[in-house]
Amino acid sequence: MKTKRLSKEEGKRVNISRFPNFHKSGSIAGMKKLYYGKDALLVRCGNWIYNVSSEPEIYDMAH
Repeated sequence: MKTKRLSKEEGKRVNISRFPNFHKSGSIAGMKKLYYGKDALLVRCGNWIYNVSSEPEIYDMAH
């Protein structure tokens, strides 16, 4: 499973901590299957992976 990356500085700017998240050691496939849905937009920022599906522009700005 693939995620995009966002720097910590960019994450602070968009207040990424308000989105649902899980640790980078967790299973992306499992989280999508059980909680977020297969089309969820996931962005990694630091040690955390955030579900930014409610604001797809954040996913688009990530690398």
